[in-house]
Amino acid sequence: MNIQRHNIEDMSPKEIRLNLYITQFIIIGIGCLLAYVLFRDIKSVYSLWKWEPVSILIIGGLLAIGIVLLDYVAMRVFPESWFDDGGINDKMFQGMSVMHLLVITFIIGFAEEFLFRGVVQTHFGIVIASLVFAVLHIRYITKPFLFCFVCFISFVFGYVFEWTGNLFITIFAHFLVDFIMGLQLRK
Repeated sequence: MNIQRHNIEDMSPKEIRLNLYITQFIIIGIGCLLAYVLFRDIKSVYSLWKWEPVSILIIGGLLAIGIVLLDYVAMRVFPESWFDDGGINDKMFQGMSVMHLLVITFIIGFAEEFLFRGVVQTHFGIVIASLVFAVLHIRYITKPFLFCFVCFISFVFGYVFEWTGNLFITIFAHFLVDFIMGLQLRK
C-alpha cells in the first residue's frame, strides 16, 4: 500500500469520510479501553446513560438549537475567513444523502461524547475533557475563532452533562448540531 501525505485539495469526499469513520472508531475504541481501565464496574458506566426521552429531546434539542443559532449569528457578524476550515467540512458533506448524514453524525456524536463526557470528564473533569475535545479538532487550531467556538461548545456540553448526569442528552445535542450543520453543507 502506497502511503502518502495528502492535502485536503487532493482528497476526495470519499477519502475524507473514510478518515472520519476511522477516527471515530478509534475514538470509540479509546473510550472503551479507558472505560475498562478507569471505571470500577460496569454499573458505573451504565449510570451515565438514563433513558429519559422527554429530557433528551427537550434539553438536547434546545441546546442544539441554541448552538446552531449562535453559529448562524456569528456567521452574519464576523468575516467569512474566520470560519474557513480549509474546505474539509464542505467536501465531507457535499452530495451526502440525508440517511448517510444521519448515520455519520450519530456516530460522531456518540463517539465524541462517550469518550470526552462519559469517560474523560467523569474522571478528569470538565476542563481537561473540554480542552482535549477542542484539540481533537486540530484543523481549527490555526483559526482562533473556530477553536474558541469549539472550546465554548465543549464546555457547554460539559456543563449540561454535569447538570443532568445523562450522556444521552449530550450525544443527542452533539448529533443534532452536526446533523443540522451537515444539512446546510451537503448542497
